Amino acid sequence: MHKLTIAEIARKLRSKEFSSEEITRHLLQRISELDTRYNSFVTVTAEQAIAQAKQADTRLASGDTEPMCGVPFAHKDIFCTNSVLTTCGSKMLSNFVPPYDACVVTNFKNAGAVMLGKTNMDEFAMGSSNETSYYGPVKNPWDTNCVPGGSSGGSAAAVAALLAPGATATDTGGSIRQPAALCGITGIKPTYGRVSRWGMIAFASSLDQAGVMAKSAEDAAIMLNTMASFDEKDSTCVDQPLEDYTAGLGNPLAGVTVGIPKEYFGEGLNAGTQAAVEAAIKELEKAGAKIKSISLPHTHLAVPAYYVIAPAECSANLSRFDGVRYGYRCDEPKDLEDLYKRSRGEGFGDEVKRRILVGTYCLSAGYYDAYYGKAQVVRRLIKQDFVEAFKEVDVIAGPTSPSPAFQFGAKSDDPVAMYLEDIYTIATNLAGLPGMSLPCGLVDDKPVGLQLIGNYFAEGKLLNLAHQFQQATDFHSLAPASIA
Repeated sequence: MHKLTIAEIARKLRSKEFSSEEITRHLLQRISELDTRYNSFVTVTAEQAIAQAKQADTRLASGDTEPMCGVPFAHKDIFCTNSVLTTCGSKMLSNFVPPYDACVVTNFKNAGAVMLGKTNMDEFAMGSSNETSYYGPVKNPWDTNCVPGGSSGGSAAAVAALLAPGATATDTGGSIRQPAALCGITGIKPTYGRVSRWGMIAFASSLDQAGVMAKSAEDAAIMLNTMASFDEKDSTCVDQPLEDYTAGLGNPLAGVTVGIPKEYFGEGLNAGTQAAVEAAIKELEKAGAKIKSISLPHTHLAVPAYYVIAPAECSANLSRFDGVRYGYRCDEPKDLEDLYKRSRGEGFGDEVKRRILVGTYCLSAGYYDAYYGKAQVVRRLIKQDFVEAFKEVDVIAGPTSPSPAFQFGAKSDDPVAMYLEDIYTIATNLAGLPGMSLPCGLVDDKPVGLQLIGNYFAEGKLLNLAHQFQQATDFHSLAPASIA
């Protein structure tokens, strides 16, 4: 049962080949037996999952047609879950049990989906390797000596290891797409504002966006149908008609123009990765898409602009974690200043501290215009590059990550090298565009991803393109040799 896709599970639940309780118990058993290898879960909610599965079986018996009803999945541990530990991968929130559900969590509950647990992640979503988690690193199921990518590495590893058929995730600079590429699964980050951020613990508010990870584009479309909604509690959520993302999956690619940015195929791109991505682009052309060379001239400025804007926003967002209201609190503080300093000093990890310091510096008097102001100007230029590109093409394609998964510790001592792992994904967040990654080959027996970028609210077009590619190839159905 664990090898089934979400679409297959949904069909078999309705044909009564097995019950939601049966598949839920099966996956919980796999997590119990196998997750010591991967460390993909922080919390497993076994009792709650079985109770939800029983409720789903009752709904299914009465004819419920919600596609996610009875389907088990996992939530990234950045979404607040009522009465369930929500840590954000940090010591700072290692005792935090929210009294409410995030909007995304509510949407899945209302659909009858079954939450297996909460997945591990880089602390406060800050990282590209899942090495910064307070709960230890997540291991890549394709090679447990290698990172799964970050920050949504736990969600990616859980899906790749067939512990869950799908999982929620978040993407601030590539944190859905990069781990999806490194773990050989499909992940999509919707347009900024398409999915509510209410109840999703903030890293950088103008960049964060919730999305999904699954085995295939079809599964991602099913999950995104459940996740996406307008939410008046989130002022950045866009009140735009919802699309049925599964409806257009069968559309032919004839007439679709795919742009290939020359800036994405230069220095720093692994030769094997480049060959796999170029072969995938040819497959799209074979399926009927027209391929066109384009330029995104400000691409080289995306990483430096991001690492001013994101730390600046994180320094403001994380100021709420002070040891006073909730979360970690130091022992026996001498006074208020001591409480603040020691609670934050002991509660935050090195990468979070580094970004808070950089962000606070960039926002300080005398430096705001020199750094943060200029970064916002560059952000506008990057966005304009995409605006001009989408006048000529429907979708943009290129590599998701410059190389396959790297070994633990390989980049831990060089933050800049780690930051460059997101060189192809960051611009999409700065512009607020939808982007996704899908498996397109293996390099040294490790997966690599093809990235697709769409115009605003063009998630359906991306999913259609990805689905057509996956109908013609089998990369998305490959699993690590060690997975039974």
